[in-house]
Amino acid sequence: MHELTLCESILDILDEEQRRRGFVGLRRLRIRIGRFGCVDPDALLFALETTTRGSWMEGARFEIERTPGRLHCLDCAADIEVTERFDVCPTCAGTRLERTGGDEMRLVEMEVVWPGRAPAVETAGEGAACA
Repeated sequence: MHELTLCESILDILDEEQRRRGFVGLRRLRIRIGRFGCVDPDALLFALETTTRGSWMEGARFEIERTPGRLHCLDCAADIEVTERFDVCPTCAGTRLERTGGDEMRLVEMEVVWPGRAPAVETAGEGAACA
């Protein structure tokens, strides 16, 4: 279950941001995961909800957004979106497909609690990719 390892990496990123910026709580975290990312969203949600109990992140709402897989057909040159890794090209039924996207995992947005202030939404920049 590599979702637990991914969870630990996400929590490390959040801990570092919390130390760096000084917020005191996390209300919501939105994560974008591509269809080809080999991540089970339910297992990742379970890991996040379980491992944040008793921490400054306890009670946070974790949202996972799935993005489609993107492929380029080498037979007809179509750029397509698919939901399954082994779909065929809907334009020509070709099977020579090159993956062009859909394997990413990003922390997209988080809603945090600042000391003595109302929650604020932070949008992640380009450097917020997870590995």
